[in-house]
Amino acid sequence: MKHICHITTVHPERDTRIFYKECKSLASNGNKVTLLVVNGDSFEEDGVQVTSLPCKFKGRIQRFRKASKTAFKKALEINADIYHFHDPEFLVAASKLVKRGCKVIYDVHEDLPRQLLSKHYIPKYLRKPVSVFVEKLENRYARQMTGIVTATDFIRDRFLQFHNKVESIKNYPILPAISNESKLKANKNAEIVYVGSITNERGLTELIKALELTKTDIRLNLAGKYAPEEYRNELVKLRGWEKVNEIGFANRVKVRELFQKSFAGMVTLHPIINYLDALPVKMFEYMADKLPVIASDFPLWKEIVEGNNCGICVNPMDPEAIANAINWIYEHPDEAEEMGQNGLKAVHEIYNWAIEEKKLINFYNNLLNN
Repeated sequence: MKHICHITTVHPERDTRIFYKECKSLASNGNKVTLLVVNGDSFEEDGVQVTSLPCKFKGRIQRFRKASKTAFKKALEINADIYHFHDPEFLVAASKLVKRGCKVIYDVHEDLPRQLLSKHYIPKYLRKPVSVFVEKLENRYARQMTGIVTATDFIRDRFLQFHNKVESIKNYPILPAISNESKLKANKNAEIVYVGSITNERGLTELIKALELTKTDIRLNLAGKYAPEEYRNELVKLRGWEKVNEIGFANRVKVRELFQKSFAGMVTLHPIINYLDALPVKMFEYMADKLPVIASDFPLWKEIVEGNNCGICVNPMDPEAIANAINWIYEHPDEAEEMGQNGLKAVHEIYNWAIEEKKLINFYNNLLNN
C-alpha cells in the first residue's frame, strides 16, 4: 500500500475532479489517500482521509503565501510516497518537496496563461504581458515535477514540449452517476439549463438575449455564481431576463434535479483561446443525463456533439442562432430523444471516468516503479 497525498489550497474538499474522481479512484485501488484542503471540513469517506487546514488570509496574494505555506508544512509531516497538487500557486512549495527527494505530480486543470487573457480583475493592457510572464514561471517550476497530469490533450501537448512524464486525465463523468431512465418525453418542462460560472465570456449575455427569441413558454434554469458579482446587474436589464429561473449555487443533488426537468443543456462559451480546446465538464454531464447539448461551434466541440449526433453547435455570439437551436429541439421531441440517447451512448463508450481512471492508475504505477 502506498500513501498518496493530494493537496489543494483553492478547491473545496468535495471537488468533483479531486475528491470524487482522483482520490476515490486511488483509494479503491488499494492506496492510502490523504487530501489536504484549506478552510474546509475534515472527514473520512471511501478510504479517503480529508484533512482541513485552518488558515486566515485576505485576498489572492495572502492566500498564495499563507495557504501554500500551511499546506507545505502539513505535507512534510505526512511523509507520503507521492504528492499530487492541484493549484499553480503551490508550485513554489512543490519545488521544495521535490528538492527534499519527494515524488510530486502537478495536476493542471486549466491552461492558466490563456485563462489570464480573459480575467476581469486584470486590466486589459496587462493581460498579455502577465500571461507571458506566468507561462514562463509555470514552465520553470513544472520542469522540476516528477510528473504532470492535465485536464485536456491540448494542455498535455504544451507540457510535453519539455517534460516526458505527462498524461491527460480528462474530467469525464463517473459512470455510476448516469441514469438509465428515459427523460426526453413530450411532457418535459419547457426549460433549458445552464450550470456553471456565470460570466460574460461563457456566453450568458447572448443566451439571455436569445430567450427573447424563443417560444413564449421556454425558460432558462440558471445555476451558478456571478463573476464578477456586478455582472448580474447587466443581465437583469435584458428583456430575456424575465424568462430566467435564477437558482444560485446548486449542489450535486440540485443540479441533477435541474437536468431532469430541462429539455436541453447550454454550453455556448465565447470563442476565446482558453475555451477553444477545453472540455467543459458540464457538456459531458448533460450528455450523461440524456440532455441534448447546445454548444459553441468550435471544431473540437463539433466533433464531439455533432459527430455523435447528441446536440446542435451554433455561433455563440449570435443570439438568433442560439434561439433557433433551442426552438428546434423543443419542437422536435422525438429527435431530441434520439440525441439524448446518442449522448448517453457516447459517454458510456468514450467519455467516461472509468477509462480515465485506468490512465491515472497506470500513470501512478509508472512513477512509483521508477
